[in-house]
Amino acid sequence: MQVAVKRQNVSFPHTFVLVGFSDHPWLEMPLFGVLLVSYIFTMIGNSSIIILSLLEPRLQTPMYFFLDNLSMLDLCATCTIVPQLLVNLWGPEKTIASWSCITQSYLFHWTSCTECALLAVMALDRYVAICCPLRYVLIMHLWACVWLAAVCWASGLANSLVQATLTLYLTLCAKNTLDHFFCEVPALIKLACSDTTMNDLSLALGAIPFGIVSPLTVLISYIFIARAVLKLPSAEGRRKALSTCSSHLLVVTMFFGPGMYTYLQPPGNSTQSKLLSFFYCVCTPLLNPLIYTLRNKDVKEAWKKVLGSQGKGTSLKGR
Repeated sequence: MQVAVKRQNVSFPHTFVLVGFSDHPWLEMPLFGVLLVSYIFTMIGNSSIIILSLLEPRLQTPMYFFLDNLSMLDLCATCTIVPQLLVNLWGPEKTIASWSCITQSYLFHWTSCTECALLAVMALDRYVAICCPLRYVLIMHLWACVWLAAVCWASGLANSLVQATLTLYLTLCAKNTLDHFFCEVPALIKLACSDTTMNDLSLALGAIPFGIVSPLTVLISYIFIARAVLKLPSAEGRRKALSTCSSHLLVVTMFFGPGMYTYLQPPGNSTQSKLLSFFYCVCTPLLNPLIYTLRNKDVKEAWKKVLGSQGKGTSLKGR
């Protein structure tokens, strides 16, 4: 029993040191300011999208149902990473408790995998809306949307449980310095002094559905969408069809672009990799609600309606 406890203590340290951007200390205070502002606006923006879709019947459609799930994922990912990162950027201590590190690795892997699957489902939703408009209501009915969203969340959770649990069984030999600003599975695997073949194989297999199939699904869906749009007789019809897809296409590019570049490139400039990770972990959740709000006519009209009713209520109280 004592041998087992001793092995466990050596295998997984009580605390981890997150190097983050400490090798470039001049970056820390500017990043802290950017991060604090983006954290506040990310929480406000994504929460408002969810609340707005609940209040406005016009937004209670399959597209906005999936957008609500995307906003929920962005909130979860932001709350998982940003508070600890703010603490580490502000003070001299760059440590994180072991249980917090494990929780981060589970939750981040879950939300990122789920978002990959969800973006593919949202592309399929746009495909059905544009290529099969007469059957859209029959295909994308309520329970179909709930089932698709549940599959996204469940598949992300299953992959997270496999990857993070396999990582917990690695022997780290008291190594506790992570060259990253948060705990993620690949960074923890780099600390191992035992055989990581199973972990590497598991990550490679897990990347197939989320890192390959999901982007391919998006790409193929938009190829069919582009073909259908080009066949429309009027320019106005083509404009309206493209406007419903532009926001999603921009979000997909911001999410998959930096993520695939970061994880598929060979080990190199760690600062560059961390800045790219900073973008898709911090900036993308901030920009998603802005993109859907600024580029979407229905969302803007719903905002005007909600704010207008609030203004009327305030004026009536003033009388």
